[in-house]
Parts: sequence; structure tokens; C-alpha cells
Amino acid sequence: MSEGSGTEEFLFTYGALQAPDVQLDTFGRLIAGDDDTLPGFRLDDVESTDERGASMPHGHRRRSLRHTGDPHDRVFGTVLHLTAAELDAADEYLISDSRRIPVVLASGATAWVYVAA
Repeated sequence: MSEGSGTEEFLFTYGALQAPDVQLDTFGRLIAGDDDTLPGFRLDDVESTDERGASMPHGHRRRSLRHTGDPHDRVFGTVLHLTAAELDAADEYLISDSRRIPVVLASGATAWVYVAA
């Protein structure tokens, strides 16, 4: 859950939360975003323990961020500009075996990102 007093939150997303239909369903609106890159991470396929995954196209497999520390590894995505309430909605949307951590992006901006728990 977020701790905020109405300030804007930044969420780096590389997957489903970039899709307009997912944004409308999760946030009730389309979210402004900026292209950015997350250095030192890579996307890996992981096994999900969340039962909601069984109904997804790849079953219990999903893409998840893994920290490598290698500056050559990077993930391309979008930084969404959210309210604290919308960040809470993103927490509820994402599969339960993820956790949200702060990261510094290639642009120098700090944002939240979801990684495997």
C-alpha cells in the first residue's frame, strides 16, 4: 500500500498496465506516461503461485523483473503518473506474488516497480 498525501506517484511498467483496456479497468482512466528504461534488471519467465494466473494466456508462467546489477541489462517500459489511490489499485491488480520496490531509471527519475516476491 502506498503512503502519500495526494502527491503524484511514478510507476515503471513493462507489461499489462501499459494497455489502455487494463488502465481503464484498473484506474478508470487512461494514464499519462513517459518512455524510460530500467538498467541493471532483466525480464525472466517465472512460475506464479497466484491462482489467478491459471486463467491467463500462459497459465502459471509470467514475466517478472530480476535484478542483475549488470548495467548492460535493461528493461524498456513506461513510467505512469498515478495518484496514491491509483498506486493502491495497481497493487491490487498485480499478481499477489509480486512486491513493489523503488528504483532509479535511466532518466534519473525514481519510480516504483513490481518484482517477483
